[in-house]
Amino acid sequence: MSPTSDSARMVRDALAFRRPERLPVFDGFWPELTARWREEKRLPASNPQDVYGVDLAVPVASEELFPTRMGTVGREGDAVLRDDGWGRVVRTQPGSFFSEPVSHVLHEKADLERIVFDPPDLDLRYPSLLKAATAHREHGRALFVKIGGVFIRSSYFRGETEFLMDMALDEPFAQAIAEKVGEHLLGIGLESLRRVPAAKEFGVWVFDDMCNLRGPMFSPATFERVFLPVYRRIVAALKAAGARWVFLHCDGNLLPLLDQVIEAGFDGLNPLEHAAGMKVAELLPKYYGKLRFVGGVCNTHVLPSNDPRAIRCHVEEIMEAGSRGGLVIGSHSVGPDIPTAAYEFYRQVVREAWEKYS
Repeated sequence: MSPTSDSARMVRDALAFRRPERLPVFDGFWPELTARWREEKRLPASNPQDVYGVDLAVPVASEELFPTRMGTVGREGDAVLRDDGWGRVVRTQPGSFFSEPVSHVLHEKADLERIVFDPPDLDLRYPSLLKAATAHREHGRALFVKIGGVFIRSSYFRGETEFLMDMALDEPFAQAIAEKVGEHLLGIGLESLRRVPAAKEFGVWVFDDMCNLRGPMFSPATFERVFLPVYRRIVAALKAAGARWVFLHCDGNLLPLLDQVIEAGFDGLNPLEHAAGMKVAELLPKYYGKLRFVGGVCNTHVLPSNDPRAIRCHVEEIMEAGSRGGLVIGSHSVGPDIPTAAYEFYRQVVREAWEKYS
């Protein structure tokens, strides 16, 4: 399906700061939520994103530093030891979602120069991206491609504690890590755009969770020295390759870094975590014309409450802020703590209340 589909048109208008005919939506659904929803709805072969409609998609290539090394390398009792492709071995307990890193290939400064990442143009990186991109375009969704962010991927490579300590005690080494990892991520982004040229119509999302509920995991001054130069190069190169917009996905409270995010060249933000103070109703008017916003609906308190009045007030406040464009509304991720009735009511408000804000 062409980029002139209804979903793509609504997203394009909203991100161009034009009021779309209807407000586009971007939600993701946890597997546990999907399983429960299928049972409740007796739709074993369906997906919520198709039934309710989701207007935007961000598929990703296999962006690991060492995809050729990935696989199980041993066991510790019931736990599985696996090379996850990021230069580390992780331990996973049966039935658990998260893994614990147990070793890394990067130990000392001298290791950084000798380590060579698998090249970005490896064909094995892209089958899942191409398959997902085709499926999303068949559903008419606005299509971006995704790469990981410099902080989060460097912390995988180096170790999160170690990388944070590098930033505090050996900033030149931290900068060298960020530059090396950033160059790799840029290569993945450029190759993804080359292999999925339709994504250029919308662009690239960079996923870099570098904040908690209170603020960034490092100071704005550290971001300026370690990450800002790398991000300037990445964003500029992606746009030079044809990406219309480059978005930053970052959970948590990004407020102290917003001006530098704009300086880096980012065009928009996701997911706008309401519980962390990232309130779209306040931010969109302040940054109108500078930053676009995708998200904003509270999936930690408001939707799980299943309170129709609270949901309506919250969602309509966000919609009013986005009435002139600049907004794709969404709840970031819909987890199993959100009742189906609450999710459906939120979507009902989005459908029915849009004309109020013309």
